[in-house]
Amino acid sequence: MQNSKIPLLGMTLSELKTVAKELEMPAFTGGQMAKWLYRQHVASIDDMTNISKSNREKLKKAYTVGCASPIDEQHSNDGTIKYLFPTEQGKYVETVYIPDEERATLCVSSQVGCKMNCLFCQTGKQGYEGNLTATDILNQIYALPERDKLTNIVFMGQGEPMDNLENVLRATNILTADYAYAWSPKRITVSSVGVRNKLKRFLEESDCHVAISLHSPIHEQRAGLMPAEGGMPIREIVDLLRNYDFSHQRRLSFEYIVFGGINDTQTHAKEIVKLLKGLDCRINLIRFHQIPNVPLRGADDRTMEAFRDYLTAHGLFTTIRASRGEDIFAACGLLSTAKKHADEKN
Repeated sequence: MQNSKIPLLGMTLSELKTVAKELEMPAFTGGQMAKWLYRQHVASIDDMTNISKSNREKLKKAYTVGCASPIDEQHSNDGTIKYLFPTEQGKYVETVYIPDEERATLCVSSQVGCKMNCLFCQTGKQGYEGNLTATDILNQIYALPERDKLTNIVFMGQGEPMDNLENVLRATNILTADYAYAWSPKRITVSSVGVRNKLKRFLEESDCHVAISLHSPIHEQRAGLMPAEGGMPIREIVDLLRNYDFSHQRRLSFEYIVFGGINDTQTHAKEIVKLLKGLDCRINLIRFHQIPNVPLRGADDRTMEAFRDYLTAHGLFTTIRASRGEDIFAACGLLSTAKKHADEKN
């Protein structure tokens, strides 16, 4: 998707109006461009047919729509589809489409690779290769074949969203803006390991749901699983979250991958209850999917159900999240484009 022209996809209405003004087009042309982009999803500037041909020619000299179709797709036995999208910098990211009866969720990526290097995550093994632009993030929706079926978007793909806050905020603002997609923030969930200062800013500048990666309530153990715990302890993150209201439309959830014999004991459940006491939230228990060279295993169904039942009995709404797309490496923690990047270099 490398192009010397400037992409229009990812621009706000005011920025599109500025483009129109600089090219000496009528003031309303910025609004027309916004509709063509975010309502009609045009593939080229030539498709913006209510803009005069001469003005389209002006636009085309310096600008492009900025969309790029996925270059590969894999289909799971359960209906999940994993897409491979090119990025503006010539790299690739994976995006997962998850249909489920009346719902259709898209798991989007925010970075190529990830800096957080969580022990249990294949993306972390890839290392960090760059932030996605707002164009790259929105393109995962814009160019998705099932775009019109989507009911929800989760920022739970490759990368740590708070580590790319500017572009994530720009993308979510466009998704929820009246002039663009006009989605309710309730349809969007943004995850984080807990990058404190950036999480605070996100909470204050966005109304989207928030999901925090917990995985252990015990500091030393969480630090072994998630190096970010060393500088951003989960207790500090929870203290921050207590300053915000999650009792109405905005939802707070905690993601908890259950590792057999590691974080699945009653001691862990008791510590979770203590940690989250009085916080309006829910917990999603996630099955661990084995990745190479990592000495962790998933917990069995009975253990996960007992863990869920204990938390529920102690006032924490807890569910076991269904695993989707494991056969195509699309399930939680399995996304990686390292092999694709290596192949490109050879």
